[in-house]
Amino acid sequence: MHLHRYATGLLAASLLLSPATLSIADDPDAAKTKPADGKPAATADVASPHHAAATADQEKLDPKEAAAKEAEWLTGTRQLTFSGRRSGEGYYSADGSQMVFQSEREPGNPFYQIYLLDLETGDLDRVSPGTGKTTCAWIHPDGKRVLFSSTQNDPAAKTKQDEEIAIRESGKQRRYSWDYDPQYELMAWNRETEEYTQLTDAEGYDAEASYSPDGKQIVFASNRVAYERELTPKEAKLFKLDPAAMMDLYIANADGSNVRRLTDTLGYDGGPFFSPDGKRICFRRFSENGATAEVMTIGIDGSAPQQLTNMKAMSWAPYYHPSGDYLIFTTNLHGFGNFELYLIDAAGKSEPVRVTYTDGFDGLPVFSPDGKQLSWSTNRTASGNTQIYTATWNDARARKLLGLDASQTVDTQDAEELGRQAASQSHADFKPSDIMRHVDYLCRRELGGRLTGTPGEKAATAYVAAYLENLGVKPAGADGSFFQNFEFTAGVELGEGNSLTVGDESFKVGTDWQPLAFSKTGEFEPANIVFAGYGVVAPGSEEHPVQDAYVHLDVEDKWVMVFRHLPADISAEKRQHWSAYSSLRFKAMVARDRGARGLIVVSGPTSKVREQLVPLRFDGSLSGTSLGVISVTDAMAAKIVKAAGEELAELQKELDSGEPAMGFDLGEAKLTAKIDVQKQQRVGRNVIGRLQVGDAPSDQAILIGAHIDHLGTGASGSSLARDDERNGVHVGADDNASGVAAMLEVAQYLTDLQRRGKLPAKRDILLAAWSGEELGLLGSDAFADKFYDLYPQVPAPEGHPPLSLYPAMAACLNMDMVGRLREKLVLQGIGSSPVWNGEIERRNAPVGLALTLQTDTYLPTDASTFYMRGVPILSAFTGSHSEYHTPRDTPDTLNYEGAAQTARLMGLIARSLATADDAPEYTKHTAPQQQVRAQMRAYLGTIPDYAAGDVKGVMLSGASENGPAAKAGVRGGDLIIELAGRKIENIYDYTYAIEALKIGEEVPITVRRGDKELKLKVTPGSRD
Repeated sequence: MHLHRYATGLLAASLLLSPATLSIADDPDAAKTKPADGKPAATADVASPHHAAATADQEKLDPKEAAAKEAEWLTGTRQLTFSGRRSGEGYYSADGSQMVFQSEREPGNPFYQIYLLDLETGDLDRVSPGTGKTTCAWIHPDGKRVLFSSTQNDPAAKTKQDEEIAIRESGKQRRYSWDYDPQYELMAWNRETEEYTQLTDAEGYDAEASYSPDGKQIVFASNRVAYERELTPKEAKLFKLDPAAMMDLYIANADGSNVRRLTDTLGYDGGPFFSPDGKRICFRRFSENGATAEVMTIGIDGSAPQQLTNMKAMSWAPYYHPSGDYLIFTTNLHGFGNFELYLIDAAGKSEPVRVTYTDGFDGLPVFSPDGKQLSWSTNRTASGNTQIYTATWNDARARKLLGLDASQTVDTQDAEELGRQAASQSHADFKPSDIMRHVDYLCRRELGGRLTGTPGEKAATAYVAAYLENLGVKPAGADGSFFQNFEFTAGVELGEGNSLTVGDESFKVGTDWQPLAFSKTGEFEPANIVFAGYGVVAPGSEEHPVQDAYVHLDVEDKWVMVFRHLPADISAEKRQHWSAYSSLRFKAMVARDRGARGLIVVSGPTSKVREQLVPLRFDGSLSGTSLGVISVTDAMAAKIVKAAGEELAELQKELDSGEPAMGFDLGEAKLTAKIDVQKQQRVGRNVIGRLQVGDAPSDQAILIGAHIDHLGTGASGSSLARDDERNGVHVGADDNASGVAAMLEVAQYLTDLQRRGKLPAKRDILLAAWSGEELGLLGSDAFADKFYDLYPQVPAPEGHPPLSLYPAMAACLNMDMVGRLREKLVLQGIGSSPVWNGEIERRNAPVGLALTLQTDTYLPTDASTFYMRGVPILSAFTGSHSEYHTPRDTPDTLNYEGAAQTARLMGLIARSLATADDAPEYTKHTAPQQQVRAQMRAYLGTIPDYAAGDVKGVMLSGASENGPAAKAGVRGGDLIIELAGRKIENIYDYTYAIEALKIGEEVPITVRRGDKELKLKVTPGSRD
C-alpha cells in the first residue's frame, strides 16, 4: 500500500480533529487504520486510554509560526491533486517524469483506484480496472509497468463496493477503517498492452509492494502466514482483533516467483522500500499491541535488522533520500492526531529532526529521484480532505542538522559525466535550451549553492571542466589540469580554549558571552572594567557637537563595556552623523587607541535585538585588532554593573537620549579571559581551459570568464534572504549560473568554428570559471597573481604598470548575471579601451540587442581584477533584481532567449578579438567616486586589495592615476601601515583614518614595499 501504513488507531486521531458526526468515509486520514491495544478502532464516543493521553499532549503551533519553521525545509509548497474525495501515496517514476497515486474518484466505486499522472503534460490515466479495491502502486524502473495491489479478481468485488456505498450513505461506520481484505493480490499492468498480470496467488492480504532499483525484485507485506499454518493461541487472539498483527515482509522476483519471507515478528511489519543502492529495505515495525511503531531497516536477505528510531510513538512510512544517506518518516510524537514528518540518518546515529509543523496529518513522504522535491499526503487542504502536496526540498539543511557530510550528495564523477553529455548534446549555435541545461545542473540543490570550497563548488567546476574537455579545449590550470586551487579563510569558529571569569564567577562561552571574529586571541590577565556608555566618539559639525564617550575616563589596560548600537532616542540627523562611528570595529579601534585591554559589548534591554550575543561571523576581512573584543548577554552585563551599584536598564534608558554622560569604573571585580577563535581554512578552485590556435600556446590570449561560485545557504552577511528564507539554498541562477552557461555557449561556438576551419585566430582563447568571487574576487585574483607561474612561456611585460598582465592577456570578456535581460543589455568597462565602441557596433549588428554602454572600469566583479592589471575589459550584465542574493534567484526566473543572445554577442566579440592583428589598446582611469565603499569627503585614490589575506595593514591592488596617493608615490602592492599618525591594522582603521583627514592638508603616510618602509606625504583631495 502505503497510505494505510498509517499508525494504529488513526481513526481515533482523526475524530479528535473532526466533528463527532464525521464518518470514516468522510475523513481522508481515517481510511486505512487498525485497532490499538486489542480494541476496535475508536469512534467519536470511544477512545482508548492511549489515545486520550496522546490527545492531552497534542502540540499546536500558531499557523504563521508553523509556516515559518516549515519554510526552512520546504519552499514552493503547493497542492498537486485536487479531484476526488481523497488522494495519497504518490510515488515518482525512476526518471521523475510521472507519479502514480491512489484516489477515491471513480464513479460507482467508493474504494481507491490507481492513477498515473504525467508530470510533464498533466495527462492522467487510470491504471487499475475501476472495480474492486486497490492500493499501493509503484512504477517499474523501465517505466513500462505499474505494480499495485488489488481485489479486482475477487468475485465479490462489486458486491463489496455496493455494501460500502450503502454504509456510507447510512452514516454508519465500520469496525475497522481498513479491513486487510484477504483477496488483495499483487498485480502488474503493462502500459503497452494495457493487460494485467497477477503476481501473487495466496490467501491473505498481499500489498505494500515496490520494485527494487534494478527492477528485478519486489518487496511486499503480507499476512498470508495466518492462513497457511495453525496459529498459537496468542497469535490467534491478536489476529482476530487485528489482521495486521501477522503482517511480515516478503521478497520475490519481479514476476512474482521465488517468494521468500524476510521477517517473522508478531506485530505489523510493513511499508517496505528498497534503499537507493538496492542493498537494504526500510520499513516500520509496530509493537504487538499496535500502540507504537519504529522505523527499521533490514538486508534484502533478511539479515542485519536495525532499528533506527526509538521515539515510543507511532513512527512509520519511512522513505530513503536518493542519496541513501538519510530517511524521512511520519510520527505522532507531538500528539496522537498530529502526524508530522521527521528525518533520521541511515545509520540511526543522529537524533530525529523535525520537518513539518502544521497541525493535522502530514505523512507518507516521498523524495523525487533527484532529491530536489518532496511529495507527501496531507489534510492541510481547505476541505480537510487528504491530497498530495509537493515542495522543493532543502537537502543542505537536512545534512547540516543530521551531522552528515554534504560531500556525500555530490558525486564529481556524475558531474563529469553530465558535463560530457551536455557537450555532446549542445548545439554549435546559441540555443536557449543549451543555456537552460547548464543552469539546471549548476542550480541543483545537491550542489548546495556552490559556495567556494564546498563539495558543491567542486562538482560544479568538475562539470565545467568535463564540458570544455569534451569540446576539445586543452587544460590550462595548474600541473596540466583544468583546475587552479587557492587557499582562503572561509570563516571562524570557537576553539576549545575559551574561558571567562569576573571576580569569582565563571561564565559560559556561547551562552553568557562569546568573542567577536576580529578579537585578539590568547590569555588576558585579570583587569578592571569601566563603563563608557555607547562608546561613540564622533567629530563635531556645524549641526552636532563633538561626541566623546571617553571624556575623563581612564581606560588604560582595562576592559571597556559599551552598548552595542546607537542610542535609541536620538534624532534622525544625529543618528546619520554618528552612524559612521557606531560599528563595533570602530568602537574597538577607539578603545584600543586609548590603551584599553579589551572591549565588552552588550546589546541592552532597549535594543530589541533578536540575539543578545553578537554572532560569531566572518566579515570577509582577515584583519584583527590588538585587543580582546567580546559580546555578553544583558544578564551577565547586569551582574557586572550591579556590583557597582547601577542598574543596566536604567543606564541604557538615560543614555538613549544621546546627551553627554560620563563613564565610570565598575567596581573592584576583575575580568580574566582566554579567547580562542579558530580560522576555517578551505581550498577553492578555478576552472581554466585554453582554446589553442597553433601548435604551441600563443604569447597572447583573450580571456572569457564568469564566476561559478555563489552563497551556499547564505550564512555570510551578503545574503539578502527574507526571514522566512533564512538558511535556504541560494542556487544563484542569475548570479552566476547564467554567466557560466553563457561562457560555455561561447566556448561551444568558438570550438566549432575552429573545427570547421573558420577561426583564423592569431591568439589563444582562455576560458575560465572563477570561484571565490562572492568572497572578494578571490579566484580571479589568485589566477592573476600566479599568471606568469602558470604560463612561464609568456614573456613578462615591459613598459607597463607593475603587476600588469598586458599584452599577454590582450582582453578580458566577463559575464556576470546575464540571465535577466529585460529592456537592454548593459555592457560595462567601455572606458577601458577605445576599441569597444566600434567592436560592439559591428558585432551587435547581426544580434540586434538594445544596449546600454557604461564607461565604468572599476566594477564589483572579476573584470576589475584584470583591469587593475592593465587589461582592457568588457563585462556583460542584465541588471539587478529583487531576487538577487536570495533563494528566489532560481532557474524559472531567467530569460533564456536573452541569455543566448548575450552569449552570441560576446562570442562574436571574442572571435573578432582573437582574429585581430593587434591587441586592444588599454586606457587607464582613476577610480570613480561612487565606487569607494565608505561615505568620506577626503579622497586619496587608493584601491585596497580585499583578497590580500591575513596582513596587518591595508594592501593595495592599485592607486588611481593622477590621484593624491599616486602623486605621493603610492602604488599597487604597497602595504599601508600608518596614516596621519594613526596606526593602520586593517581596512576599518584605514577607512576611519581617512574620515579624519582635512582636505588640502598634507599628512604623512607610511607604506611597506617589499622589506622596506617608505614614509611619504599625501595631500587629500575632495570627493565633492
